[in-house]
Amino acid sequence: MIRVLIERQIAEDLGIHYDHLSRELLQKAMHSHGFISGEVLHDMDDPNHRLVMATYRTVSDWQLWYASPERREMMETLGPLLEREEKITVYEH
Repeated sequence: MIRVLIERQIAEDLGIHYDHLSRELLQKAMHSHGFISGEVLHDMDDPNHRLVMATYRTVSDWQLWYASPERREMMETLGPLLEREEKITVYEH
């Protein structure tokens, strides 16, 4: 089992749009092979900083989702709402 942490810094005043799109992205991820769980945390000191925590069965399952057309398409819409590129770190148990 692996845990994927995705840090995102949302551009000023775009949080509402981001939250809507990120919920859609998480819903799609939930149907991907090997997905176990996912949650989004909001930084208490920075309302534009989000941390997505997703658990997948294997690294291969995560890589399949990461490279999937569904995720790429959603990131094309979500990406412009971010101040910088998302930072992804994969951890194993």
